[in-house]
Amino acid sequence: MDETSTCPGQETPTTASGMGFFERYLTVWVGLCIAGGIALGKIAPGLAQSLDAMAIYSGDAPVVSIPIAICLFFMMFPIMVKIDFGEVVRAGKAMGPVALTIFINWAIKPFTMYAIASFFLGTVFLSMIGPDAIDYVKAPLGADIEVGATYGAGKAVMVDGVKMLEVPLWRSYLAGCILLGIAPCTAMVLVWGFLAKGNDGHTLVMVAINSLMMLVLYGLLGGVLLGVGQLPVPWKALLLSISIYVALPLATGYFTRRWLIATKGATWFKERFLHYLSPVTTTALLATLVLLFSFKGETIVANPLTILWIAIPLTIQTVLIFALGYGLSKAFGFSYQSAAPTAMIGASNHFEVAIATATMLYGLSSGAALATVVGVLIEVPLMLALVKFCLKTSGWFRDASEEPADNQELAQQ
Repeated sequence: MDETSTCPGQETPTTASGMGFFERYLTVWVGLCIAGGIALGKIAPGLAQSLDAMAIYSGDAPVVSIPIAICLFFMMFPIMVKIDFGEVVRAGKAMGPVALTIFINWAIKPFTMYAIASFFLGTVFLSMIGPDAIDYVKAPLGADIEVGATYGAGKAVMVDGVKMLEVPLWRSYLAGCILLGIAPCTAMVLVWGFLAKGNDGHTLVMVAINSLMMLVLYGLLGGVLLGVGQLPVPWKALLLSISIYVALPLATGYFTRRWLIATKGATWFKERFLHYLSPVTTTALLATLVLLFSFKGETIVANPLTILWIAIPLTIQTVLIFALGYGLSKAFGFSYQSAAPTAMIGASNHFEVAIATATMLYGLSSGAALATVVGVLIEVPLMLALVKFCLKTSGWFRDASEEPADNQELAQQ
C-alpha cells in the first residue's frame, strides 16, 4: 500500500481507489470475527473470561481489563498520531462549515440517537427482544450497592462471586447506542470525505476538534443520557474511560508525532512510520471483536435477529443525521466540497471510543458492548452508499471556486 496525503496531517493509507485494504473490507473482517468469536466461545468458553479476569481491581470490582485496555489503546493511538492539531487554529478561518458540524455532532446527534433507539428497542422491537430478557453489567465503580438493592433500572446481584447489575436487555442495547451517538467522527471519516471529493482540510480539522471536545462532552452527555435511560451512570468509570481511551492515546500520539517529525523528518513519518502503523487500529479492533463475540455467541445463536434489531435504529439515525447535515449545508449556501464532509462527519461514529467505553462501563459480555460492535458492522457499507449519493448529487451545490476566500484557504491546506 502507498501512503497518500491530501492535506497536511492527513496520512491515510489507500489503494488505487482511495481506500485502504483493511478499511475496504472492514465489514468482511467484522463478519469473520463474529463467526470466529462465536466458534471460540463454543470451543474454549473459558478463554475470553480468563483474559477479561486479568484486570485492575477496585475492591472486589474489576475496573480495567488489561488485555482489552491494551487492544483498545492500539485502536486509538494510530488515529491520534495522524492528527495535526495545528489545523485547529486555522479552522477559525472557515467557521461556517465548522460551526454547523459542531452543532450537529454535539447538540443534535446524541439526542436523536437516544430518541430513535429508545423508540425501536423499547417499543417496536421490545416483544422480539423479550420484555423480560435481562443482561448482567458491571456495577458502577465506587458505588456501594447492597445485593438486592435497585440502581436505576437495575438490581444488584452476585454472579460467579462478582457483584453485577441485572438490567433489562433492551436497556443494555440502548446504552451501546447512546455511546455511539455521543462519539462523532472517526479516522474513517477522512476516507469517506476523500472518496466523496470533499474539502479534506475541513474533514481533518473536525477530526481534531471532535477529539478535543470529546475530552469534556463525551462524559457529560453520556452521563446525562444514560441516566435518562435509567442505565447505571458510572461517573468515575466514565472519567477513567475517557482518560485511558481518549486522553492517553491523544497525548501519546501528539508527542510521538512531534518527536518523530523532529528527529526523522515529515517525509519519513508519512512514508515509513504511518505505512507500518496503518493496519494496527483495525487489527486491534478485530482482536477485541473476537473476544466480544466469544462472550455473546450464545445470545446471537439463540436469537440471530438481535443484530438486526440493533442495526435498524442505528441505520435510521445515520441517514437522518446525514440528511440534516447535507440539507442545512445546502440551505446555508455551502459549496459541495464543504457540504459532503459536513454531512459525513455527523453521520459516522467514533466506534473505537464507543466500544472501549462500553467495555469498561458495562463489561465485554454486555449487550451495550454488542450494540457498539453492530455500529462497526453497518458503518462501512452504509457510508459507502452515502458517498455514492454525494457524488451523484454534487450538482445540487455550488463549486468550491465560488466559496468565500477563507473557506478556499482551508480547502487548500
